[in-house]
This record gives sequence, structure tokens and C-alpha cells, in this order.
Amino acid sequence: MTALALSSLVLAIAGEVAGTVSLRMASAGRKAWWVGVGGGYVLAFTMLSVALAEGLALGVAYGIWTATGVVAIAVLSRILFQEPLTRIMGLGIALVVSGVLLIELGAVH
Repeated sequence: MTALALSSLVLAIAGEVAGTVSLRMASAGRKAWWVGVGGGYVLAFTMLSVALAEGLALGVAYGIWTATGVVAIAVLSRILFQEPLTRIMGLGIALVVSGVLLIELGAVH
């Protein structure tokens, strides 16, 4: 994985998380947050495409992107919106992270 692929993937994750948090804010009636929704998702898909163009395997990139997003959103929704984060959900997060690690370890390098 090149430095550009890794940094692009990190920016893709940040964009997706920012877009999703903005979506939550926009759905609560704060119309200005729709700019963050659009910007976050455009950044996410643009940077994901750069990571793929740099040679990152689709299964690995998508797995890392989605799993990290799920974990980040679960934690942020607890912190920002006081949504539940139960032990069962924590187990689910651990399983998601384990699955992505297994996909990465199984990828041909």
C-alpha cells in the first residue's frame, strides 16, 4: 500500500464520517448541514477512487472504508447524539474489525 493510497483511504473515511454526521444534523432540521452531506460524500468517493487507482484492492479498500466508518459513526453517535452503544453493539464492532483484519491478512500482496 503506497503512502498516497493510504492517505487517500484515510481521507475517504473522514469524508464518509463527516457526511454521515452531517446527514444526522440535516435530518434534525438544520438545512445548512446539507452542504456537509454533499461535500463529505463527494470527498469520500473521490478519495476512495484515488486509493483504488493507486492499486489498493477493492475488497480491502471497501472493507476498511466501511468498517472504520461503522465504528466511527457508532462511537460518534454515542458522544454527539447520546445514542445507545451497548455491549452487544460493541461485540458487533469487534466482529466487524476482526472481519476486515481477516480480509486484509488474506489478501495477496
